[in-house]
Amino acid sequence: MEELNITAAVRTGEGVKGALSKIRAEKKVPAVIYGGHKDPVSITVSLKDLEKIIKAGKNTIVEINLPEGKEQVLVKEIQYHVVTDLPIHADFQRVSLKDKMDVVVPVKLVGESPDEKAYGAIVEHILRELEVRALVTKIPHEIEVDMTPMTSNTGIVAGDIKLPEGVELLTDPQAPVVHLAIPKEEETPAPAAAAAPAEPESSSTKGKKDEDGNLTKNAAPAKEADKK
Repeated sequence: MEELNITAAVRTGEGVKGALSKIRAEKKVPAVIYGGHKDPVSITVSLKDLEKIIKAGKNTIVEINLPEGKEQVLVKEIQYHVVTDLPIHADFQRVSLKDKMDVVVPVKLVGESPDEKAYGAIVEHILRELEVRALVTKIPHEIEVDMTPMTSNTGIVAGDIKLPEGVELLTDPQAPVVHLAIPKEEETPAPAAAAAPAEPESSSTKGKKDEDGNLTKNAAPAKEADKK
């Protein structure tokens, strides 16, 4: 695994109003080192060095030179400014080169299935990270999944992926990672049913026209007058 070496300074003046703004104005980034059964240490790193770490990729071992000695760490989190998108804080975790760690590694799809062009198959990338366990020196930056042999309506689960030597899968082996699907054809809507013909009026509802030509309903037949 690639290792970067940077120099940092121990940060003082925590809690002092304007201290962080001054650090950032000097193109430096406040950070903290923690873990490893030792007390946390607040530091500052140059923006340039932090950008090199970001470019190197996730799970890169970083050796930080401090006045009190060296610290070997991994980047755990970087916070960014919502407007400028520049790093404003970093968290580093101490690591031991002799101990295994549980980490999350990004999944990268490489290659292209022939069915993508032949049939318009759609790639559904479901799981974008895998949790693994390995020595720090064995942790990969990313895990590649070859799409070339895939065919339509097939998928790859976590257990199908070949991991580098010394890397143990912690994610559920049956967890779906990627699926190649053929898009469904749009169904042609059925023609609308013809309107039913109007029901003819029955003799009981059929009306008669009066002397002025207005339509009136038939009146009920008059009752026969009682005989006297």
